[in-house]
Amino acid sequence: MPEMNDTAIFNKYFEMIPAISDELKHEVYKLRYQVYCVEMGFQNPEEFPEGIEFDEYDPHSSHYLIRHRGLGIYIATTRLILPDANNREKPFPMEKHSQIDNVNLLKTMPRHNLAELSRFCVSKEFRRRKNEQQLLTTIDAVDLEIIFEQEEKMISSHLTLALFACAIKMSSENNIHYWYAIMEPALMRVFSALGIHFVGIGPLVDYHGLRQPCVIKVDELLDSVAKKDLNYWNMLTNNGEFRPR
Repeated sequence: MPEMNDTAIFNKYFEMIPAISDELKHEVYKLRYQVYCVEMGFQNPEEFPEGIEFDEYDPHSSHYLIRHRGLGIYIATTRLILPDANNREKPFPMEKHSQIDNVNLLKTMPRHNLAELSRFCVSKEFRRRKNEQQLLTTIDAVDLEIIFEQEEKMISSHLTLALFACAIKMSSENNIHYWYAIMEPALMRVFSALGIHFVGIGPLVDYHGLRQPCVIKVDELLDSVAKKDLNYWNMLTNNGEFRPR
């Protein structure tokens, strides 16, 4: 029997699910509440008494969930904030909360092809242990509460890539070619180790900690990752199936 590649192994244990129904969007908001309000303290839980975290951008966002097949639970989520069809000039969160210096670069990015990568999170049980492999979305060191077989432990370290794969799918589905993101420098270094090089376009700002406004072109992201590790590229595109056209 041929050896399974990383994409096949990941898909054996996890699935990426577009949150297109009200029920699935509710799961997105519940998971975000757990991570951003309860675990990380980025948002005030008292502002979300129903135990779901959402904002004004969610109605014109695309959402994905990652589900653990064996446990039947949702363990990660991310979204792309899309241009508002009712107001194309509505500012993205990054434009409201940071200073953008490189306006010439922005002029090369058609607004209808631009989205903001946001709410990139993994539930507590799946964050990496201090001495485990790299590639998870948090630098916190906490024990895994679920015992995986060895193969599953290894592939769990690819959740960061899987969340980016969700963003690639959303970009393909919505004709998005450029991403905004406002990110911690430490997280930018984690992404850079994967071959994902966001370009800073302004100074650090205090927004739930020090963060920098950044952009990236999706095609350039994929080309850079392919040069870094073709297995990573296969995970991001599901072996070439998804990429913006």
